[in-house]
Amino acid sequence: MDLLSRVEQVAISGFSLAMGGGEGPEPFTALFDLLIELGQAAIDQDAVILIHIDEVQNITDEAALSQLLIALGDALSYEVEVSAPGGLYVTRFLPIAVYLTGLPDFEDMAGARKGATFARRFRTTTLTALDEDDLLEALQPFILEGWETQDDEHGIARVSMSQEAAKAIVALCCGEPFLFQLAGQRAWNAAQTSVISEDQVVTGWSGAEGEASAHVERILNRLPTREHEFIDAMAALPPADRKLTKIAEQMGMTAATQVGPTSQRLDTVRGIITRGKPYSFRNRAVEAYLTTDWPRVN
Repeated sequence: MDLLSRVEQVAISGFSLAMGGGEGPEPFTALFDLLIELGQAAIDQDAVILIHIDEVQNITDEAALSQLLIALGDALSYEVEVSAPGGLYVTRFLPIAVYLTGLPDFEDMAGARKGATFARRFRTTTLTALDEDDLLEALQPFILEGWETQDDEHGIARVSMSQEAAKAIVALCCGEPFLFQLAGQRAWNAAQTSVISEDQVVTGWSGAEGEASAHVERILNRLPTREHEFIDAMAALPPADRKLTKIAEQMGMTAATQVGPTSQRLDTVRGIITRGKPYSFRNRAVEAYLTTDWPRVN
C-alpha cells in the first residue's frame, strides 16, 4: 500500500501511469519496487502479472523512456528464492510478462544509445499486414451466425453480413488492423438492414476515405527524406522491376550500394517493404495508396 500510494494518477483511458514527485525514491525506482511486490504476490497466488503499454512510441521524453525500460527490464530479470519439494530452496524469476506495442521503429528509439538495455532485455516482433484469408476467416462467424444487438423494441436482433460484403471489407483494409476496424465500423453504421451488403460497405467506406488516407500519410510523413524517396521510386516501378539496382536508378543514383542502408531500414526498422527478389511492399496500404486510386472506390 505504501508503494501504491506513490501512484499519483492512473489515466481513465489506460494510457498512462504517473508517479508522484514528492518525498521518497525516484519514480522509476518506486515503479520497480512496485513491480517486485506485485511479482511476489503473483507467486503466492500462482498467477501471472501481464503489463501492456500501448502506443509506446508516444513516450517522447528520452529520460523517462530510458527509466521506464530499465525498471521493466530489471523487474523481468529479478530473481527470488522460493521453496521447492523436498525442503529445497531455489531461485526463480518473477511471473511478469511485459508487452510494449507501437510503431515498428520504436526499437530504434529505445536502443542502448538511450541508456536502456532494451535490445538485451526484450524480444522484438514486427507484425506484417494481416493475410486476406485470415481476415475472411475472422469474419466467417459474422456471416454464418451474425451478431446479437438490441432492436428498436428493446429486444434482441441479429445482424449478419453477406460474403460479398466481407470480401469488400477485406479488400478495402489492405491488411491493416486499424483500417479493418474502420471499414467494419463504417459498414455497420451505414447498414439499415439485418444483413450488411456490399453496397453498404462501399457507402460506409466513402465517408472514411479521408481517414484512411491520413493513416497512410502519417506512416509516410514520419520517414526521413531518403527513405520517402526510396518508397516513391519503388512504387513508380512495375512489381517485377522492383530490384535494388532499378530503384537506385529511379532515384538518380549511380550505384545500388548508395541506397542499401535505406532499404534495410525500411525493411527491418519500418516494416514497410520486404527485401526479396524483387522487392515488395509489406505494407499493402502504402502500396495501394501510391500505385492505385485507393482509398477511393467505384
